[in-house]
Amino acid sequence: MPDVGEGLTEAEILKWYVQPGDTVTDGQVVCEVETAKAAVELPIPYDGVVHELRFPEGTTVDVGEVIISVNVGGDAAAQPQTAQPAAAEPAAKDAAAPAAEEAAPTGRQPVLVGYGVAESSTKRRPRKGATAPAEQSAARSAVQGELNGHAGAAQAAPAPAPAAPAPAPVAAARPLAKPPVRKLAKDLGVDLAAVTPTGPDGIITREDVHAAVDLAAASVAAPAAVPVQPQAAEVPQAPQQAQPAPQAQPATGRETRIPIKGVRKATAQAMVSSAFTAPHVTEFITVDVTRTMKLVEELKSDKDMAGLRVNPLLLVAKALLVAIKRNPGINATWDEAAQEIVLKHYVNLGIAAATPRGLIVPNIKDAHDKTLPELAASLGELVSTAREGKTTPAAMQGGTVTITNVGVFGVDTGTPIINPGESAILAVGAIKLQPWVHKGKVKPRQVTTLALSFDHRLVDGELGSKVLADIAAVLEQPKRLITWA
Repeated sequence: MPDVGEGLTEAEILKWYVQPGDTVTDGQVVCEVETAKAAVELPIPYDGVVHELRFPEGTTVDVGEVIISVNVGGDAAAQPQTAQPAAAEPAAKDAAAPAAEEAAPTGRQPVLVGYGVAESSTKRRPRKGATAPAEQSAARSAVQGELNGHAGAAQAAPAPAPAAPAPAPVAAARPLAKPPVRKLAKDLGVDLAAVTPTGPDGIITREDVHAAVDLAAASVAAPAAVPVQPQAAEVPQAPQQAQPAPQAQPATGRETRIPIKGVRKATAQAMVSSAFTAPHVTEFITVDVTRTMKLVEELKSDKDMAGLRVNPLLLVAKALLVAIKRNPGINATWDEAAQEIVLKHYVNLGIAAATPRGLIVPNIKDAHDKTLPELAASLGELVSTAREGKTTPAAMQGGTVTITNVGVFGVDTGTPIINPGESAILAVGAIKLQPWVHKGKVKPRQVTTLALSFDHRLVDGELGSKVLADIAAVLEQPKRLITWA
């Protein structure tokens, strides 16, 4: 399972497009997976025949786990599982090819991928207090054999036979675990030094961490549940030990339990982190947008906007960009580690979008530089891609401020939570005909309520109020788009 986006630690297999025995070619899409941010398709970097699918559809798999094996040799019996690394890791193919090509001229028998012919430039650096060189070599061979599923690894390299006791000396050093497992342990408050490893060569697995949590809980509440987890860790490749399929399963006739995973799980974690990290302040303003609605209708018939999506959200976005230009301090982020406020001289405008998989926030890169037609085109593409479920992780990274349009649901306003890493979010309420005092008389006017939430660590009340007032002023008098631009 490759890392298809920065910071992602796991992905759910939505659909397999191949089955064992199928012929695959380099670049062919073999499965679709859903990460915490989006659904993406994974290509295979090999030519060969599918030997095994390690996990069924609906299984959540850690980044770095082997999910498919491919026979890339001419003799299926001799090399049953040569191409087991992740489906979207072209680098693995590049590393394997030189090893195979250099082995042939020297008369040596083909060896494990990336091992034996030439000293690898990416060889792992020895840790302090690690085992002796001979034992390290044995451990590396054991790991390579496990990764490649090579049944005859012991016969091909008899010297590394004593690799079994290697985990014992390593235990005295830093515990062995992949980055996703370390993150999981940190989130659950588990000390890896106290976890019993069951993975190959003493590597701590995800199941080991869960087992440690269950063991601690069982000592107080449920001792009977403890033996289940260690057994799952002993056979990590067994699909039955992974998370269940995402289909909701009714527990009783009165309740339905839905697994929390994918986009919804990531959204929940991000919102909790934001709500309890950034001190939120929300301000509101009700504004007459009758002139803006008239301008929307005029733009729809403008030949320069032909074929583009023109709606009130477009002008709200433009109004926010003008307000940011007039008040650049709102476009910043809080760097807790460096104890700095990072002022950004670009605007990646996020648009909250509801999809069948949950709420996502893709953003328009460098929105501040776009003309109105360009902004309209970007908004249309963003919404269409989100509805189709094809938004990429890259499209959701690097946002600076966000707009959430709750008005489309008939809601007047709300108190939105800031997207993590940003400083502010604007909620746009429903636009309705309401009695309004206009030129000294009560008349029906198009009115909406705006709500701006901002991070009070870096945005004080004065700055936040100015930004919200400027947005309202532009929407009340759209000609300010020209005079203030």
